[in-house]
Amino acid sequence: MADIYNALCLTPEQLSSQFDPDALRFANTDELEPFLGVLGQERAVEALQFGVAMPRPGYNVFVMGEPGTGRFSFVRRYLKAEAKRLQTPSDWLYVNNFDDPREPRALRLPAGTAQQLITAIEQLIDNLLATFPAVFETPAYQQKKGAIDRGFNQRYDRALDVVEKLALERGIALYRDSSNIAFTPMKDGQALDEAEFAQLPEAERERFHTDVSELEERLNEELSALPQWKRESSNQLRQLNEETVTQALEPLLSPLAGEYCDNPDVCTWLQAVQADLLKTVVDQLVEDNRSDAQKRQALAEYYGPCLVVGHARDGGAPVVFESHPTYDNLFGRIEYSSDQGALYTSYRQLRPGALHRANGGFLILEAEKLLGEPFVWDALKRALHTRRLKMESPLAELGRIATVSLNPQVLPLQVKVVIIGARQLYYALQELDPDFQELFRVLADFDEDIPLASDNLEQFAQLLKTRTSEEGMAPLTGEAVARLATYSARLAEHQGRLSARIGDVFQLVSEADFIRQVAGDELTDIGHIERALKAKATRTGRVSARILDDMLAGVILIDTQGAAVGKCNGLTVLEVGDSAFGVPARISATVYPGSSGIVDIEREVSLGQSIHSKGVMILTGYLGSRYAQKFPLAISASIALEQSYGYVDGDSASLGEVCTLISALSRTPLKQCFAITGSINQFGEVQAVGGVNEKIEGFFRLCEARGLTGEQGVIIPWANVCNLMLDERVLHAVRAGLFNVYAVRTVDEALGLLVGEEVGVLGEDGQFPAGSVNARVVERLREIDALLDEPEDAGEEGENKEGESKDGESKAPAEAAAEPPVSA
Repeated sequence: MADIYNALCLTPEQLSSQFDPDALRFANTDELEPFLGVLGQERAVEALQFGVAMPRPGYNVFVMGEPGTGRFSFVRRYLKAEAKRLQTPSDWLYVNNFDDPREPRALRLPAGTAQQLITAIEQLIDNLLATFPAVFETPAYQQKKGAIDRGFNQRYDRALDVVEKLALERGIALYRDSSNIAFTPMKDGQALDEAEFAQLPEAERERFHTDVSELEERLNEELSALPQWKRESSNQLRQLNEETVTQALEPLLSPLAGEYCDNPDVCTWLQAVQADLLKTVVDQLVEDNRSDAQKRQALAEYYGPCLVVGHARDGGAPVVFESHPTYDNLFGRIEYSSDQGALYTSYRQLRPGALHRANGGFLILEAEKLLGEPFVWDALKRALHTRRLKMESPLAELGRIATVSLNPQVLPLQVKVVIIGARQLYYALQELDPDFQELFRVLADFDEDIPLASDNLEQFAQLLKTRTSEEGMAPLTGEAVARLATYSARLAEHQGRLSARIGDVFQLVSEADFIRQVAGDELTDIGHIERALKAKATRTGRVSARILDDMLAGVILIDTQGAAVGKCNGLTVLEVGDSAFGVPARISATVYPGSSGIVDIEREVSLGQSIHSKGVMILTGYLGSRYAQKFPLAISASIALEQSYGYVDGDSASLGEVCTLISALSRTPLKQCFAITGSINQFGEVQAVGGVNEKIEGFFRLCEARGLTGEQGVIIPWANVCNLMLDERVLHAVRAGLFNVYAVRTVDEALGLLVGEEVGVLGEDGQFPAGSVNARVVERLREIDALLDEPEDAGEEGENKEGESKDGESKAPAEAAAEPPVSA
C-alpha cells in the first residue's frame, strides 16, 4: 500500500512554480526600459487596431474582459496615440436664428477658429456700443434730421397761417402750443377773456361761435393731409436712420464678411445679423435708457455665438471618456432660467455633451454604467445608426416639459465608440439586442491570464518599472519582481501563466512601497512584498480565523485523525468581499434498504444549486454502471454536506461524496486525516475543480493548528496539478514530510488512499476480487436488492410469513430489521 501512496504523492516541486531572480538579469527595475503596451493580449490588441482603422460605419468596438486586466488604460493610451495622427475635426457653434429663435442654427468652422469668431463678435458688440448712439449725434445726421423736421413743420405752419389769416379778418385770434390749437374773440386788437366775452351782445357772441365753427372746419381741411405728412416725415427719418446705421455698420461688418467669405454659413449668418441690427439698433442702443453694461449683456445674449466644441488647430482627433454617461452628459442639454416663476431659454443655454466633444474622434464608455441609465442606450444606437446628433430632452417625448423648448439644428455625427464591459454583458447584448451586432462588429477580448514565456516575464518586469516610475514609487529588486511573478501566477491559478489582472499586482506593489517608506529603505525588496501580503491576509482574515477557531473548539465537526464509516472531509471555498479562503466541510452518507435512490439533502432543502445537484446525479450514474450490472440499483441513501447553512454550488464535492457513499455501502472506514476535492464523470474519472490552492491551504491550517502528524494530506484531481501555487508554509511542511498532497485520476485511486488498501480491479469475469472494497459494495447492493424482492415473492404466493404486517405491507426480516442503518 505504501507504493500507492508514493505513486500518487506529489513532490514539493510540483506544488508551486517559483521564479528564479537570477534569471531576470537585472538587479532592480531602474535598469529596465519602460513598457507602454499591454501584457500578453495580442488578440485583443489586433482587434482594437482593426476596429480603429476600419473607416466604415458599424465598426465600433466592444472591449470585454475582467476589471484589472489593463483593458481601460491600454485602450485610452492607444486611442490617444492614434488620434494624434488623425485630422482635427471641425469646430461647431450655435447662433441665433432671427427668423425662428426656437430653432438655433449651427455653424461649422475649421478646427481652432471658433474662438476667433466668438472674439470677433465680442469686438463687434464693443464697437456697436462705441458707435451708437454717437453716430446719431454727429452734425451731419442732426442737420439731415433737422431738415426732415423743418419740412414737416413748414407744412404744418403754412396750413395754420391760412386759417389764422381768415380768423384775423373776422376778428378772431388763433392760439397754438405744442399740442393744442384754440380760437379767441378779439375787440380793438385785443383778445377778450371770458368775462369780457360774456358782456358782448348776444348777436356778437352768436356770430363768434358761427365764425369759430367755420374756422375749425377750414382748419380740418387744411390739416387733413397731416397724417400723410407725418408718415412721409417718419419714412424719411427711418430711411435716414437706416442709411446712417448702414454706413456705421459697414466698416464694422465688412472685415468679418471678408474674413469668412469662404464659409457660406457664416456669411449668411453675418448678413442676417446686419439685417437684424438695422431693425433693432435704434431701439436697443439709441432710445434704450439702460446702462452700457446692460446693453452689452443684451447684445451678447442675442448675437454672441454659443460654443459647442472647439479644438486646437493641430490637436488631432479627440478622445473622450465619459465616466457618468447620463442622457444629458452624452447628448447635451437645454438649460432653463426662471423669471417670476416662468421658465425660458435661448440658444445661449445649449450645453454640449460627450458626443459633441468626441465628434470626429473616439468616445469611451463603460457598459455597466451606460446600460444603467434610462433612455441612453436606445438614443446612442439611434445616433450611431443615423449618424446625426440631435440635442433634445428625452422627457419632451413623454410630455413632461410644460414650457417652450428649443429645437437646435442637427449636427452630422462621425464618431468611433469604444464600450468596455464584462463578458456576460457582451453575450447578453448579442442575444437580446438585434442592433448590437450591427453597430458593434469588432470584439476586443482581453484574456484573464497570460502564457508564461520568457519575453512575457521580462515585459512583466518592465511594466512594473513603468508603473512605479509613474506613481513615484521606489524601484523593485529582482527578488521582489520574482515574488510578484509568483503572486501573479497564484492569481492565475496556473504554473505556466501570469494573471492578466495587473491591477491586483499594482495594488500589492503600492502597499509594499508604503511599508518600504515606513522602514526607510531605498528599494522595495521581497521582504516588503511578503509583509504586504501578510498584512492583507490579516485585514481580510477575520471570517476565516473565526471558522478555524470554531473547528478547533469542536463547534464545527472536522476530524483530522482516525477513521470513520460514511464520512470524509470535503473542501469548499468561501468568498467574502475581495478575499477567498478554503474551509473543510464534512461529507456524510447513509445507506438503508429502500427504493428512494440517492437523496441529495442540499437539493431537497433548496440549498443545493444546479451544478451541485448535477454532480450528485452523475454519482448515481457512476454507481449504477460500476456496481449494478447484474441487478437493479435499488437503494435508499442520503448525502449531505454537514453544517452548511447557505447555498452550495459546484460539483467539486462529488468525488468525496462517492467515496463516502461507497464507504457506507461497504462498511469500510475512511481515514479522516485526508481531505478530498474533485469532480467525477459517469465513468469514474476525476475532473479538475476550481480554487484548489485555497482548499489545500484551508485544510492545512486546521492540521497545522492541531499539530502536523505526517499522515495528513489532501487528495486532488491530477488535472489540477498545473494549478498548484501553494503558500510557502505548505511547501515547507511538505518538504519536512509533515503534510502531503496526492493527485488522483480515478475514483478507485482516491478511494484506495482513503481506506488504505487496494479497492479491487474488475476482472475479466466481471467480478471484483473477493474481500475487496468494491466486492463488498456489490455484495451489499445484492443483499439490499434481495431484501426488497423477498416480500414481493411472499405476497405473490399468498403466504403469511414472518415479517408481513397485518395490513399486508412488507417488512424486512427480523435479522435485517434488528441491524440499524449505517450512519455517520
